[in-house]
Amino acid sequence: MGLDRLCGTAVCSVYTEMTDTTARTQGSRTLLLSLSLRPLRVVIPGGAGHLGRILARYLHSKGNSVTVLSRSGPIEPWPVVSWNGSDLDDWARELEGADVVINLAGRSVNSRYTVGNRREILESRVGTTELIGEAISRLHRPPRLWMNASTATIYRHSLDREMDEASGELGCDERDAPDTWRFSIEVAKRWERAFFAAHTPRTRKIALRSAMVMSAQHGGTFDLLLRLVRFGLGGKAGFGKQYVSWIHEDDFVRALDYFIEHEEFEGPVNVASPNPIPNEEFMRSLRNAWGNRVGFPASNWMLEIGAVFLRTETELILKSRRVVPGFLLTSGFEFQFPEWRSAAENLVGKWRSRHGK
Repeated sequence: MGLDRLCGTAVCSVYTEMTDTTARTQGSRTLLLSLSLRPLRVVIPGGAGHLGRILARYLHSKGNSVTVLSRSGPIEPWPVVSWNGSDLDDWARELEGADVVINLAGRSVNSRYTVGNRREILESRVGTTELIGEAISRLHRPPRLWMNASTATIYRHSLDREMDEASGELGCDERDAPDTWRFSIEVAKRWERAFFAAHTPRTRKIALRSAMVMSAQHGGTFDLLLRLVRFGLGGKAGFGKQYVSWIHEDDFVRALDYFIEHEEFEGPVNVASPNPIPNEEFMRSLRNAWGNRVGFPASNWMLEIGAVFLRTETELILKSRRVVPGFLLTSGFEFQFPEWRSAAENLVGKWRSRHGK
C-alpha cells in the first residue's frame, strides 16, 4: 500500500471514529434532553416507608409517573403495587420500560441486633436487591438507571479525617470495634456486592451511601432527636466528639434528581451534607433552633441501658460517621442546606408549622 493511500486510510479511520464518538455524544445529549422534557416513569420498591414517601411525593410533584412497590402502605396519589420482596411476580411488569428504579427496601436497623433481627436485616436488603436485579435482567426494555439504597455506615469509625468516595476507608478492620458495628458494615458490603453483581448491562447503577436524612415528617430521625430536646434530654451523647453525618430532606431528593439528569454518576456515591459535625455541636445547634439552652447529656452507660429499653443499638449514636459527598461537590451540585445550623432552624420551623407549636 502506498504512503498516500496509507495516510488517507488513517485519516479516514480517525475521522470515522471522531464522527462516531460525536454521534454517540450528541445521541446521549439528545436523550437527556428528551428525558428532561417529558415525565419520567419511576418505580420505587420499598417506597411506602418514611424516606420513600418523601421521595415519591417530591418526584410526583414534578409531574413524574411514580409507582411504589410495597407489602402494604397508605393510600397515596400514586399507584402502590403489592409485592412480597422475595418472589418474581406481577410487580416485575412495572419495571418494563421504566426510566428509573430506586430501591429503598430493607427492614429498619433501629432494633436490637438479635440473631433473628440480624437475619431479617441482611435478607431484606441483599435478597430484595438480588430479586430486582433478576427482574431487570429479564426485561426487553430495562430502566436506564437503577439507584439502590446503601449506607454511609459502610465507612470506618472516623474521628481523624473525612471519608469521601475516592479515599474513604471501609470499616471492619478497626481494632476494638464492637460486634454490632462490624455487623452493620458487613451488611452494607454484602448489600453493595449483590447490587453490582446483578447482570444489568443496559442499566446505569448507583449505590446511595446515604447519611441520616433529616426530615420534619413524623417518625424520622429528626423527629426522634427533637423529642429528646423538647423534653430536656438533648445533650451530648457519650463523649460527644463522634461525628454526625446528615443531609436535609430537600437536598436528599434534589441529589437523587441530579443523579437522574447527570449520566456521569455511576457506582457508589455519598449522599450527605458536606459538613458533618461532632455530636455535641450537632445537639447544641438543635437545642438552639428549638429554644432550649440546656440539654441533659447521656453517658455511655446510660445510652446502653436506654438502648435496651428502646430496643435499639448505641451504634446509631456512638459511631463516628464523618462522611462527605466528594462526587456531588466536584460535579457542581449546590446544597440548599450545607450547614447544620440553618438546616436545624428550617426543620424546626417546618415541625412547628405542622404541629401548631
